[in-house]
Amino acid sequence: MAIQKKIGRRSPAQKKRKQVSGPSMAELLLEIGVEELPYQFIVPALASLKESAERLFSDQRLTFQSVRTMGTPRRLTMVVDGLAARQTSMTKEAMGPSKAVAFDQAGQPTRAAVGFAAGQGVAVQDLQIRPTPKGDYLFAVKHEAGHATAAVLMDTLPQLVSALSFPKAMKWNETGGRFARPVRWVVAVYGGSVLPIKAAGITASNQTKGHRVLGGGKWVPVRDAASYLNILERHGVMADPQRRRQSIEEQIASICQKAGLQLNQDEALLDQAVYSTEQPSSVMGSFKEAYLDVPEEILITSMKEHQGFFSLRHKQTGKLAPHFITVANNRVKDMSLIREGNERVLAARLADAKFFFDEDRKVRLEERVKKLGGVTFHQKLGTMAQKQERVRRLAGFIAEQISSGWSELRHIAERAATLSKADLLTGIVGEFPELQGIMGGEYARHDGESTPVAQAIREQYLPKAIEGELPETQAGQVLSLADRLDSIAAFFHVGLVPTGSEDPFALRRHATAMVRILLEHTLRLNLAGLIDQATGLVAGDGFKGGADSQQVGQRRITDFLFERVRHYVRLVHGLRDDVIESVLKSIHGPMIDLVDLVQKMRALEAVTTKPDFDPLIVGFKRAHRLVEKEQWTRESVDAAGFQHAAESALHQAVKGERQRIEGALQAGDYGLALDALVRLKPAIDDFFAGVMVNADDQAVRSNRLSLLKEVDDLFMSFADFSQIVIQGR
Repeated sequence: MAIQKKIGRRSPAQKKRKQVSGPSMAELLLEIGVEELPYQFIVPALASLKESAERLFSDQRLTFQSVRTMGTPRRLTMVVDGLAARQTSMTKEAMGPSKAVAFDQAGQPTRAAVGFAAGQGVAVQDLQIRPTPKGDYLFAVKHEAGHATAAVLMDTLPQLVSALSFPKAMKWNETGGRFARPVRWVVAVYGGSVLPIKAAGITASNQTKGHRVLGGGKWVPVRDAASYLNILERHGVMADPQRRRQSIEEQIASICQKAGLQLNQDEALLDQAVYSTEQPSSVMGSFKEAYLDVPEEILITSMKEHQGFFSLRHKQTGKLAPHFITVANNRVKDMSLIREGNERVLAARLADAKFFFDEDRKVRLEERVKKLGGVTFHQKLGTMAQKQERVRRLAGFIAEQISSGWSELRHIAERAATLSKADLLTGIVGEFPELQGIMGGEYARHDGESTPVAQAIREQYLPKAIEGELPETQAGQVLSLADRLDSIAAFFHVGLVPTGSEDPFALRRHATAMVRILLEHTLRLNLAGLIDQATGLVAGDGFKGGADSQQVGQRRITDFLFERVRHYVRLVHGLRDDVIESVLKSIHGPMIDLVDLVQKMRALEAVTTKPDFDPLIVGFKRAHRLVEKEQWTRESVDAAGFQHAAESALHQAVKGERQRIEGALQAGDYGLALDALVRLKPAIDDFFAGVMVNADDQAVRSNRLSLLKEVDDLFMSFADFSQIVIQGR
């Protein structure tokens, strides 16, 4: 029985013919028609559809040019351009038993060879013998021709549809399939031909539907993406969300220009309008000027949250105007009915808001504070009254660090903290939770509290988003820091720590906000001291803690905040990971000043570009490894024991630069300190070139290691340079 010795190869002419002919390409159009989707579901679903499709085509060896998606409330659409007509062919190889095991003395295949061939699905005579570093071994080679893309898609596209996930899903037919809303039709067209896949209990066709009203409920056929867009356009649907966005922006700009008003910009609201409509038509409405006596935040929030309306301002004064713009999902000749209907609904909402506002002001915030004992902060962490008291004490502590003694800042911060959570019991905040803090500041001002106190209450939740605006006043910064650090310390204390992507209490957002406030407002505070104070206050409330000791808990909170520091300096300052780690790893002791740490990182990043830096780190790492690895008495350096001029030169260089480095570190002049370290390079290089550290004489060896320990300590006084990665290595 003959066994092949090597793989057969195509001739150059065959290769050329293969390349010239190439696989033909075609377009795939997939549309999932549904009942109206919540607008928030559409963008994530389209992103997931695109990502899953690209991964699927890659796994299935289907080449393509691009995948693009479009979506409206009634349809999720994917277009794949340049999709190959067949899968790419594939050759699989598997190594089997050695030749010695695979054949008996007569040269016949043994059970090992036969079993290997059967397991690989090839005939035993097609096995190949190849030399390997371990000797001659059997190989099974299988050539798998690509299947037609249409056949592959018939099997895989239903999986693509069923794999889409949503925050909420439902079942609506006997198939048991889950989707955000019932699926009513599926379009699947590849290369102009229908792919009759079955998804969500529906067999795909080339028939779609237009706008629910403007389309007349008719089924219309499509043959490709171009005809799909054109036909839907004729039946009242702008399928491309970018086209809808442009249309809405142009409509709003035209309305504002005619009315002499300007839009109160809101990107989130624009997204809502784009993904809530298929045929957007903007119209301006009005409300009674009397409602302008209500704080504009209430009016804007009521228009946005309840109705999805855009608010408008006067161009000259910037004040809120008694008008709004709504984007309807329809196009009619007379839009007055739509306008009047929206005005009636908004009038009722604003009347409710004004009622809550008027009623809230009848009770002072200070009176509401007494009722916070009946509001639960968290079932494991007591009441909101307990949290507010911890925040008050922590705010006072932070204020003292900024302005020592019983200062005006401390008085403002503590008073603001005392009233900070009272607005949670107001009608307006009950109706619009996103106005907490804002309404607290408004009601504090109404109650006669000082402007700094009211402003601090108003700013306590800033920033509200990762890149949102920061609190402007110092008291607002103090209160925001205190509130966020208390939340982190409290949830860490009871073991409710973020894991993976899970962060139900937004502790990462709180940590990021703290880092931004400290760094962007250049607050020179001891973070270690703040964490110690916060964890002590939480422990003092007697909550049952996790298994960690308070000290371990403090370390975990520090590490948690450092993760946010890493992310921040990478994003904002573009610093190298090894530079960041070298500074953070060098922190030992009770003082952590984030502003100082970032200054040190930036100075270190700057010096890494100098030509002497990488060679310097090579020498330092050699010294560091020897100090860590070798065992010796660790006695002080004995200059009298030097046997080589390079030892004396390095010793003098270290002594000469130490004072400069220590002075520069104290003054915060990190560039000067690093320059001094760089000046040690020649002495370090000469030492390793002329001296054998591990000398036979134990005393000489120990003295040389002590000298290297001095070098190591001097470098480590700035940062842990062992973390630095030498570029190109």
